[in-house]
Amino acid sequence: MGTLRDRGRAAARGLALALLNPAGIALILVLFVVAQRSAGGPYLDQNLLVTVLVTLPLTCAVALAASLIPGLSAATRRLVSLIRRLAGDWCGVPIADPYRRGTPARRDPATWRDTLWLSVGSSLCLLLVVLPAALIGIGVIAFLGSRLFVAIPPPAYPGNSTASILVFGVALIAAGLYSAPRMLKAYGLLAKSMLAPTGSAELERRVAHLSQTRTETLDSGAAEIRRIERDLHDGAQARLVAMGMTLDAAGQLIDDDPKAARALLIEARDSSAKALQELRALVRGIHPPVLADRGLAEAIRALALDTPLRIHLSSDLDQATRPSAPVESAAYFAVNELVANVSKHAKASQAWIDIRHHDEMLTITVTDDGQGGADPRRGTGLQGIERRLAAFDGVLAVSSPPGGPTSVTMEILCASR
Repeated sequence: MGTLRDRGRAAARGLALALLNPAGIALILVLFVVAQRSAGGPYLDQNLLVTVLVTLPLTCAVALAASLIPGLSAATRRLVSLIRRLAGDWCGVPIADPYRRGTPARRDPATWRDTLWLSVGSSLCLLLVVLPAALIGIGVIAFLGSRLFVAIPPPAYPGNSTASILVFGVALIAAGLYSAPRMLKAYGLLAKSMLAPTGSAELERRVAHLSQTRTETLDSGAAEIRRIERDLHDGAQARLVAMGMTLDAAGQLIDDDPKAARALLIEARDSSAKALQELRALVRGIHPPVLADRGLAEAIRALALDTPLRIHLSSDLDQATRPSAPVESAAYFAVNELVANVSKHAKASQAWIDIRHHDEMLTITVTDDGQGGADPRRGTGLQGIERRLAAFDGVLAVSSPPGGPTSVTMEILCASR
């Protein structure tokens, strides 16, 4: 479950998640009173009862009021959206955005679920993420701290010797560190059960996504057809017309001036070779023969050989695990675009391409040692790749800090042939 530093970070993140919730602040106050009592402080059962009976209902009322007031309902939405994002980043449990586009926050059913989460439903989740930090804090302050600082009274329990206090303190800290990542994961799962889109909302999102990607795919296909027509008209077709005229002129001169006819035939032969070369290039731009014959990994290997960069390729694909032809084509041209971007903009000397197919998921990672700073919002190349992958419910993740390295990961859901 990670190193000691990772466990400590998980406990700190759990405490931060609790502080994002009004009920979490109340819960931390309750735990503070408990810790004070365990450290030998005054017996505060009455204050503890007041805290529970006043603070928790007050947070419920505040959350309910926030959902009814237009300005506060938008703020509540932003707060819960932050919790969703942190659940994905910190807990490893991504939660999709459930809100309906164009619907005011106070009229959106998802807003009421946010209110329920902030007021009542998150109490158990908050206990999960606060408990590890509380165990660590009590162990460090109330137990170990009482042996280091005279101002901290030792815990009051029978037989509270120095040895037992140290043992209990270390045990509490170990329990907190051990449980922190597990509690953080449990928090994310419980949050997802309440804050994720409902079945009907998810279906609406799915229909909207499919409509958008269908339109983009049709537009992209139409643009590709126009490009092929233009390339044929301006390239191979023009050469073939010129070659026909050259052959006709050679036929007229072959009896009277064989030498000139021979020169025209040589010119026609050169034109035919150039036309064939252009047709081959056009075919490779539509669907490379090596991709159809030998699969995605070998096609990318051939692409790497034609690139001035030094490219390291690793793949677990074989003929038995080849994706479907449309997925192979989309993945190949996406990698082609990424390699072109690295060559043009990254100022890199080498790149690494890793291809994996596992559990019906094709994952391709392209990493380079360039200057970094790639941003999908600032260029059309990465946006075009996103549109290409969206037709297959694929996703694109870019990590490119200034100074590099840049790592681009593509995931496409697909089955083997």
